[in-house]
Amino acid sequence: MFRELLFALALCASLALTAPVTRAQNQTVASVPASTAKNDYAQGENWLCRPGRKDACAIDLTTTIIAANGKLTRETWTANPKAPIDCFYVYPTVSNDPTPNSDMIAGPEELNVIRAQFARFGSQCRLFAPLYRQVTLSALRALIAGRPMAADRALTYNDVLDAWNYYLEHDNQGRGVVLIGHSQGSFVLIELIKNVIDGKAVQARIISALLLGTNLPVPRGKDVGGAFQHLPLCHSAKQVQCVITYASFRANAPPPSNSRFGKVAGENMVSGCTNPAALAGGSGPLHAYLGARGTGVSSAEKVPSWVTPAESIDTPFVSVPGMLTAQCVSDEHGSYLAVTVHSDPSDSRTDDITGDVVTNGKVQPDWGLHLIDVSVAMGNLVDIVSQQSKAYRSGHLESKRQ
Repeated sequence: MFRELLFALALCASLALTAPVTRAQNQTVASVPASTAKNDYAQGENWLCRPGRKDACAIDLTTTIIAANGKLTRETWTANPKAPIDCFYVYPTVSNDPTPNSDMIAGPEELNVIRAQFARFGSQCRLFAPLYRQVTLSALRALIAGRPMAADRALTYNDVLDAWNYYLEHDNQGRGVVLIGHSQGSFVLIELIKNVIDGKAVQARIISALLLGTNLPVPRGKDVGGAFQHLPLCHSAKQVQCVITYASFRANAPPPSNSRFGKVAGENMVSGCTNPAALAGGSGPLHAYLGARGTGVSSAEKVPSWVTPAESIDTPFVSVPGMLTAQCVSDEHGSYLAVTVHSDPSDSRTDDITGDVVTNGKVQPDWGLHLIDVSVAMGNLVDIVSQQSKAYRSGHLESKRQ
């Protein structure tokens, strides 16, 4: 499964470095998937998450908090059914379908990524997560094997565009919305923002865009003017209509020369980095929500031993306060979120976390901590969305008074 994930990540990187391919261009290479009819997003089954349902977002997010001294406490979680804003999520490459583009039937892989990356925002937002016909792991395996399948990237984008348009027409009703994506999902959202949001009237409804695990071009020393012309990078949790973006690497293992993240093409352009632990700059503590049994990518992955002596942990997530900090770094290696693990061999808590991409037992340094880009800062991101929600609603109330 790690090898399959590597293929998935390779696609996300390649998509970020190439221009969108039209359906006509795809057809000159090979046959596109047979089912290219538009999805009807009025049908509930075409959404992983929608408000008021028992669906992929209605899950157990209970967390075991692990103190440095090994003490374990439980943290419960509840969604807010009266959340005043919305969140719209596009998930990363996860589909195991055998076709080049996925079908519209949710498998365990789509459900698992909702648990890891999106459901926790339900404490702040009404949750909207469309299924879409993303480029699959099968297409990537074929590409690596030299037998490329014609994955239709236009189909992928158009599905998300159709879902977004349906949401705006039937669900939004003038509410503020946070866009959230990771990897392939971030790439699709970048295109969506560029094409139909940036500088358009609908931008007024965008609270922020969390574009994680991707390369977002910005001019060196500036906050806007690269991928987007009107949505700048965020520097405060009270700032709205702005972007949070980063690709995470261990501080002691920065992006190597062949890294797929932290670098962009173009003279004087850098990959945007905003530190969710310290948006104003500098270093800050990460509030991670990590999988209690590891990344969950491989069934062969060894379950972490979180404390010594070992204790049974029966919650799906763990949190390790005080163990992780992060800082945006821009140097000869690239522009990236440097994550430091503060270990103490003398205490009872584990001295490391899982999250590296590993193939055949070897860490792949060019991927950094891509597997846990979202998880490593989940608590920070949820807190930022909470503060941005208040700032957005306060600004709208003030504008109505004027």
